Amino acid sequence: MYTPAHFAASPEAITALLQDSGAANLVTMTTDGLLATFLPFVHDPSVGGHGALQSHMARNNTQWSSPVSGEALMIVQGSDAYISPSWYASKAEHGRVVPTWNYSTAHVYGELVVHDDVDWLARHVRRLSDRHEASMPQPWTVDEAPERFIAGQLRAIVGVELVITRVEAKTKLSQNRSAADVDGVIAGLRAAGDPASAADVERARNPN
Repeated sequence: MYTPAHFAASPEAITALLQDSGAANLVTMTTDGLLATFLPFVHDPSVGGHGALQSHMARNNTQWSSPVSGEALMIVQGSDAYISPSWYASKAEHGRVVPTWNYSTAHVYGELVVHDDVDWLARHVRRLSDRHEASMPQPWTVDEAPERFIAGQLRAIVGVELVITRVEAKTKLSQNRSAADVDGVIAGLRAAGDPASAADVERARNPN
């Protein structure tokens, strides 16, 4: 990933991106060529030396059973937003401004481990659903569904775990702009109804 020094993600930003993102694209090179699937995941920092991204896919999806050549890749995407040059204070000063796009992303590489194991899958889907249900007014739990039904659902999926070997990450969040331009970007994003992207720019400016 092309990453100028001022857009390099800090370790804290990488951890936040892996913990807070809900889904990512799993990409593998196989004898059938490149395969990709968009998957919900949870980040488990306790696995291996660098943590793991744990997910699952439909048993009928052939990606899990296709031997992987080299490393597998999961592309994790944070908030992204169009940045209008009209938001920059420098537009009024000299006009030498153009549109751009702000974003945070991580390319997570590692060994793909398949878990065709009902116990692993049961723990995984419970953890995944509990994570996303936590903010609901009345959180749903796996225990609310009939046990036989859940058993059938588990037989229809396969666990896939990316044991991380390296991460390339980038946070392009207006760090190359002046303080006045950054103020304008934050105000513009908030006015456009994108508080998440505005908060990302604010955090990049004040990382502590």
